[in-house]
Amino acid sequence: METSELIKKVRKIEIKTRGLSNQIFTGQYHSAFKGRGMAFSEVREYQFGDDIRSIDWNVTARFNHPYIKVFDEERELTVMLLIDVSRSNEFGTQKQLKQELITEMAAVLAFSAIHNNDKVGMIMFSTEIEKFIPPKKGTSHILRIIRDLINFKPKQNGTDISAALRYFTNVIKKKSVAFLMSDFIDKGFEDALKIAGKKHDLIALKINDIREKELPDVGLIRVKDAETENSKWVDTSDILLRKMFKENKIKNEIALNSLFIKSGVDAVYLDTDKDYVKPLINLFKKREARS
Repeated sequence: METSELIKKVRKIEIKTRGLSNQIFTGQYHSAFKGRGMAFSEVREYQFGDDIRSIDWNVTARFNHPYIKVFDEERELTVMLLIDVSRSNEFGTQKQLKQELITEMAAVLAFSAIHNNDKVGMIMFSTEIEKFIPPKKGTSHILRIIRDLINFKPKQNGTDISAALRYFTNVIKKKSVAFLMSDFIDKGFEDALKIAGKKHDLIALKINDIREKELPDVGLIRVKDAETENSKWVDTSDILLRKMFKENKIKNEIALNSLFIKSGVDAVYLDTDKDYVKPLINLFKKREARS
């Protein structure tokens, strides 16, 4: 992509997603994702109604008057974006491609994070770790992430979520908030998901396109698997075939959702033809209600 075209695309996404973050998400993000705990700030004189468990007995004894410890929330978090860059995300039949939706989602979350003075890092993966950007603060850092999301060309076509999660748990030692963005067209990542879910605050963002759920009745078509590059002819006028296709997708979705629940992972389901604002707000509200 030409540099001028890339700059225009980065700027377009920055304007849209920064606006959404500032107007809609920032306050709810702050409420939904707490800091690491409470840090000691200062001591002050005891006032009626203060919790006696906060009394600093050493200071109280020294001044012969009750003083309490004051704590502030340790706000700073590390936010990691785990981005599936496999070829299946270059698919989209409605408003946008899956990878375009992922880019917007990542940008919104990143701007919300830096607005709260959190660090943001990114892991891009296919069947291997394609790129790792260590967590940092600042707008220029976020713009670099957006630029890479727009312009990055992966070496591999396939998906290995398990390898990505193992790498993540190894490289990020302290507990972080992590958003795993993928269409989850993969198998065998159950154990890695559970381990990552226990060590970190992990949220899954499942990206869908309607044509992956339902086949249209358009006669004989040739379909190609973007990751394996295998192709075959399919007769979409076959009612039974369309029914089996839909039922199989529903079955897979139920199994995946069950896995998220068992692993203690919050999940949001996003479609390329629908707005992502409401599902994200619902996630934030659900997490805030639990805290």
